[in-house]
Amino acid sequence: MMKLPRRTFLHLAAGAAALPAVSRIAGAQSYPTRPITIVVPFPAGGPTDVIGRLLAEHTKTSLGQPVITENVSGAAGSIGVGRVARVAPDGYTLCVGQWGTHVVNGAIYALPYDVLKDDPILLISRPCNDRRKENHASG
Repeated sequence: MMKLPRRTFLHLAAGAAALPAVSRIAGAQSYPTRPITIVVPFPAGGPTDVIGRLLAEHTKTSLGQPVITENVSGAAGSIGVGRVARVAPDGYTLCVGQWGTHVVNGAIYALPYDVLKDDPILLISRPCNDRRKENHASG
């Protein structure tokens, strides 16, 4: 019969008790397992809609899951953005916005979501600033 010191026994017991919880946390989750929805907070046919549809097409190809583009317009884009802000943050509902929907609306209107706390995932486009330094010849 093997005799364990009390401290060793308690360490082994604590490790055995924690094992089920740790094994659930350490398990890798696969993403995506279902279709992804990209909400465009403007009517179809505009520049934000075109960017959203291009993003959806490339995302569908790279992830191998259907990506649905849904136009939810109204109230300068705050209806669509608010809809996305209320869903579970699981990565299956995304929003394509722009300066007006994510900056101006928060400064002008009382919104049901917080534009400062609800962080964007990525920047997908920006204006091209081709400001070259001009040579000013003094003469």
